[in-house]
Amino acid sequence: MSSLADQMGFNFRPPERRVWKVRDLVAAVRTHIEREYSDAWVEGEISNFRAPDSGHLYFTLKDGNAQIRVVMFRSSARMLRFRPADGLEVVLRGRVTVYEDRGELQISAEYIEPKGAGSLQLAFEQLKARLEAEGLFAAVRKKPIPSLPARIGVVTSAQAAALRDILNILARRHHSVNVLIYPAQVQGEAAALEVTAGVRHFNQHHNVDVIIIARGGGSAEDLASFNDETLARTVAASHIPVISAVGHETDFTIVDFVADLRAPTPSAAAELVIRSRQEIDEQTASLDDRLARAMRYRLLIGRQALTELAQHRAFARMMEVIHRRQQALDDLAHRLELAQRQLLGQMRRHWETVSAAVRHYDLRLVLSGMRKELAGGTAALVAVMRNLLLQYKVRSERLHTALESLSPLAILERGYALVFDAEAKLLKDARRVKVGDEISARLAHGEIHAAVTKKQK
Repeated sequence: MSSLADQMGFNFRPPERRVWKVRDLVAAVRTHIEREYSDAWVEGEISNFRAPDSGHLYFTLKDGNAQIRVVMFRSSARMLRFRPADGLEVVLRGRVTVYEDRGELQISAEYIEPKGAGSLQLAFEQLKARLEAEGLFAAVRKKPIPSLPARIGVVTSAQAAALRDILNILARRHHSVNVLIYPAQVQGEAAALEVTAGVRHFNQHHNVDVIIIARGGGSAEDLASFNDETLARTVAASHIPVISAVGHETDFTIVDFVADLRAPTPSAAAELVIRSRQEIDEQTASLDDRLARAMRYRLLIGRQALTELAQHRAFARMMEVIHRRQQALDDLAHRLELAQRQLLGQMRRHWETVSAAVRHYDLRLVLSGMRKELAGGTAALVAVMRNLLLQYKVRSERLHTALESLSPLAILERGYALVFDAEAKLLKDARRVKVGDEISARLAHGEIHAAVTKKQK
């Protein structure tokens, strides 16, 4: 049978059988796939996204009914400028491989970018939304910028044109202001860390009154360092007011939103942080004018009060009225003296505050002259007040003498008497009493009570 088949040219040898071990087969397929698809670009929609504590990223990339698993290891994931999320359309680059433990096809991604939007813009929007939800942009947590800072801290590059602009403007507006510079890169991977370190340095040493973070304009990539989350949270937590002066007026970064004040440019920040000498001089003149008007008003009120007391009616119980006027005059003099001391004390404290605030701005000579003028005005005011009180005292004594001369009691001393009926009414006509009525007579010293026994016309 066999020889016949051989003679007719038929060969029925069975094929040689090769048996694979599972691991060997998966390894062979993985090697083949990785060789063919070592650098593939794939687009799709993210689902089942996971980001465990290890720092690796795991998700599924879907396109219609097709899907493939994706892993991005920590070394590549930390370079992402945005955070992947379910439903996000992305384009990724990676190596197609097989995960041997499950025998599943997967992509080991090295780069991911959002589809239709730049990664920098997406990262900016994501971080902005998250920090805004936490309340870091709220106006209520913004700290006020001091109007006369003695020391200004600037965090920027030592070679930056922005720094020269700031220094030139500060020198022009107030050449004696103190500026501390913390040199830091303002572009590149290390920029965010160095600017953060500068803000923390000033907060740890408490050696400035306000901090300016400055950088000139640039592209979105150039300003990306100021969209760093760690830097944003450091600025928000600063105990010292922070002014953001990053880029041009149309440029916005996350630091702009968390800072206490955003300046359109570094030059504008220098204009905002310090007032000019002219403004300080104008405020000083305004305070001097207000002080003079306040003194005139207080003197007018005192004069009116004294006038009202001097015009008070002087009839019933005249002696008591005179005594009350004398007491009121003394009390008024005391109150005026206390008010004067209090007002002068307030003036002195206010001028000391102003002097302390501007002692770094070469106004010592101006303040010295103002103190001399204030001392001269105070002495003149004291002299005027003493003369005024003396005049009122002389006038009061004159009124007292005149009232005593007109007093009925003085008439009684000359031998006259005041006669009153039973109802204590002064009698001027004998026809008002009858025989038997009780009457009383007020003498200079004492009273007499009697009864009418006889009337004469």
